[in-house]
Amino acid sequence: MNNVMKHLLVGIILFFVCGSFCAVAFEPPSFILGPGDVLEVSVWKDEDLTKQVVIQPDGYLSFPLIGQVLAGGRTLADVQSEIAGRLEEYISSPTVTLLPIRIESYKVYVLGKVNKPGVFIVPPSVNVMQALSMSAGTTPFANLDNISILRQGPSGQERILFDYKAVTKGKNLELNIELKNGDVVVVP
Repeated sequence: MNNVMKHLLVGIILFFVCGSFCAVAFEPPSFILGPGDVLEVSVWKDEDLTKQVVIQPDGYLSFPLIGQVLAGGRTLADVQSEIAGRLEEYISSPTVTLLPIRIESYKVYVLGKVNKPGVFIVPPSVNVMQALSMSAGTTPFANLDNISILRQGPSGQERILFDYKAVTKGKNLELNIELKNGDVVVVP
């Protein structure tokens, strides 16, 4: 059997063995869009309908022919599907692609006894240790046992405790939570 046939056979075997696991393993993460995010919306075979749009503070984006589309608080797939559905009135079976150009809506705040406190625009999957790293670490006077994450929830603001020393020693790693948009990390 020559090399081409061997590679083809291995590819076929991997396809059947991998099955749906591979499809899930390589699925891009979905995140929630928000104000300030910049998207490129393109409609296949229609260059006039390829536009960069900004999600406005009210969560809407404007697109030719269909006007305002609610994008804030929704996933790329949801917005893409709505745009395609609303364009069907004007275009037969439109193929719409949404590409994030700049994600500006995911912000976390780090303040207190850190070297560079501030607002950080972050990707949707940043944990506490990564946010502290973005702020250039803690100062020598930081109280590492009482770091808190302040999070706005449906019933008001909640405080989540974070034990820096334990996490750096590899203990209580579940405390190194993924931060949500708007979280505030406070280092006393």
